Amino acid sequence: MRLTDFSVLSFDCYGTLIDWESGILVALQPLLARVGGIYPRVAMETFARFESAQQAEMPAMLYPDVLAQVHRRLGREWGVPMSEDDHRRFGASVPNWPPFPDSAAALQYLGQHYRLVILSNVDRASFAASNRRLGVTFDAIYTAQDIGSYKPNAANFRYMLDGLAALGHGKGEILHTAQSLFHDHAPARRCGLATAWIDRRQNQPGWGATMAPPENVAWDFRFATLEAMARAHRREILPPPAG
Repeated sequence: MRLTDFSVLSFDCYGTLIDWESGILVALQPLLARVGGIYPRVAMETFARFESAQQAEMPAMLYPDVLAQVHRRLGREWGVPMSEDDHRRFGASVPNWPPFPDSAAALQYLGQHYRLVILSNVDRASFAASNRRLGVTFDAIYTAQDIGSYKPNAANFRYMLDGLAALGHGKGEILHTAQSLFHDHAPARRCGLATAWIDRRQNQPGWGATMAPPENVAWDFRFATLEAMARAHRREILPPPAG
């Protein structure tokens, strides 16, 4: 299997293109400062647990409201009362989350060779703000707000596949590109998609802001960064050396 076997790259955004863990930790600072002694790894693992539970319990809830509710749960978990304004500010923090340094340039390159698609666990307004940071025009955008559920629900992938089929793209043309084994690779593989793992958390313990994936989750390609994926594609299309 080669990268050039595909004509469509579908992307997770947060954790893959946007450095959501850095963004979450910055937005959590007012709460963490009041708690004291909570290590970033523990904060991320607790966030992952509450976010996943909230999305499963209320799949139609918009993502800023999911984040606000997660913030409430974190405050209760750590015994620190916070105001409703604090919860709302955390819920509205997505537009401030930074892109990874390589994302914009790698997307610009890949967009010359593929149709670029987003399948994201946020709302349209939050993604639009992140999209401005990425500076790329995507050919299709599918959000949890459009679908009414959150990954890892297979319905999100079926929704994307139906949308891309209407644009003339079959499943075999699509390479799903994502960091989260839990949110993306496991359900994408169950839906029959090939996947590329952008292993942004390499050499870091645990699973960060995502839940642990199921056992034996697989992928077809693995890269440390999106830039590394773009370089691998460039190598595939370079002409062989003369002689």
